Amino acid sequence: MAEDFPIIDSHIHLYPESEIPTLSWATPENPLAKQHSVEDYKKATATSPAPVKGFIFLETDRKHDLEAGTKDGSGWEYPLMEVSWLKRIALGEPKAGEGHAAADAGLCSAYIPWAPVPSGAAAMEKYLAKAEEAAGDSWSKVRGFRYLLQDKPDGTALGDGFIESLRLLGRKGYVFDVGVNQHDRGRIQLEETVEMIDKAHDGVPDEEKVVFILNHLCKPDLTVINIHTDTSFIAWRTAMFTLSKCSSTYMKLSGAFPEMDDSLKNRPFEDIFEAIMPWLSVVLAAFGPSRIMFGSDWPVCTVGVDGAWEKWRQIVDRLCYMASLGDEDKEMIWSGTALKAYGIQTEQRSQFEFVY
Repeated sequence: MAEDFPIIDSHIHLYPESEIPTLSWATPENPLAKQHSVEDYKKATATSPAPVKGFIFLETDRKHDLEAGTKDGSGWEYPLMEVSWLKRIALGEPKAGEGHAAADAGLCSAYIPWAPVPSGAAAMEKYLAKAEEAAGDSWSKVRGFRYLLQDKPDGTALGDGFIESLRLLGRKGYVFDVGVNQHDRGRIQLEETVEMIDKAHDGVPDEEKVVFILNHLCKPDLTVINIHTDTSFIAWRTAMFTLSKCSSTYMKLSGAFPEMDDSLKNRPFEDIFEAIMPWLSVVLAAFGPSRIMFGSDWPVCTVGVDGAWEKWRQIVDRLCYMASLGDEDKEMIWSGTALKAYGIQTEQRSQFEFVY
């Protein structure tokens, strides 16, 4: 049963009301353009029969200017503001009205800020120094970085600067979270992800190869009906098995609700599971339990979905049951894979009863 295994939620977003103007996507009509705090997250997870022991925060796409950042650092102001915000959470140093308390610090298992990856290694070195300064004593909880590719021009991830930066992250022991979108952008996003990983690892010693963590199943089109003939499903399935050949690549079981038909989202979790089982089965077969991890994508998952966090937990629990997974494999999906992939420090693992 899921209640036997504590959870690390490998993918959530948080932001205070005061910093919403710094978010690149936060138009007034966007339902997510309001404060989403640790307090709000705790309420969303309160019905879980399993204890949520921690979360991993992912950057929220703050406004930035790559050119200005490389020139004088001014284009990095808002992403660095986000690092300061996560510092307050991770160290238990809240400001009034931000929706978290000192006692919540332990929930932040790790956080993954934005980074100017296309700008190349030299710019990345400068940015990392500024980010470390902003993070202060919380820097040990920075386990990697993300630069969203889902809305960037084709070829972005294959540029020389991008590959240089990925190699730098690998040398420094940081992971790279990969945010691509096959549903909206097509198979080229998957093909470029495969090529990006090949280029970043080519000729690099195993111990310096950057770890890639794929977000949201790579956002496949979950409205497909006939998976046997649909070209997008076939391309996605092929990419999953290709990507999984790299042992330092992981996948998040997250982000599915936005890719579903609206008529499915609020049906019982059993119906949703049955509808998306082909995709979940492919990911499980390709990566195995030791390289997939539970992630809610809260609060994005809540748009148009009632009780989204708990519903997604039930879907992942059903996957574990239907696949007849043993306790060790279940532990990996609910928390162990996240601990391993992100290299979360030993002292942070002490709250768990199992050892990896």
